[in-house]
Amino acid sequence: MTPFGEAMRELRRRKGVSQKQMAAAIGVSAAYLSALEHGKRGAPSFDFLQRVAGYFNVIWDEADELFRIADISDPKVVLDTSGLPPGHTAFANRLSGRIRGLSQETIRALEDILEKATIPDNDRG
Repeated sequence: MTPFGEAMRELRRRKGVSQKQMAAAIGVSAAYLSALEHGKRGAPSFDFLQRVAGYFNVIWDEADELFRIADISDPKVVLDTSGLPPGHTAFANRLSGRIRGLSQETIRALEDILEKATIPDNDRG
């Protein structure tokens, strides 16, 4: 499950609706919603996100958070380390090979490190 899938499932639970009911209301298939919730589809489109926010009648801050979560929920991430030092490429490959075995505690620790990391101005995307 992706962070977006988890958030969408929680929204459905709070509203008391099934995937089938939600799918019919926003004009997609229940299979698509299921695939999103289970991390079998890439990040959803902006249009889809707007329909979800409207369906759940979420407040602006909650909609903003939903969009942010969707942005970090693509289950098939590709890291391009071309042009970076060899250590960056090695780290990306080691992480890729070990990510499934990392504990939630380790993931949280790595997230903390990323949040505190300073990105030089010329590397910002």
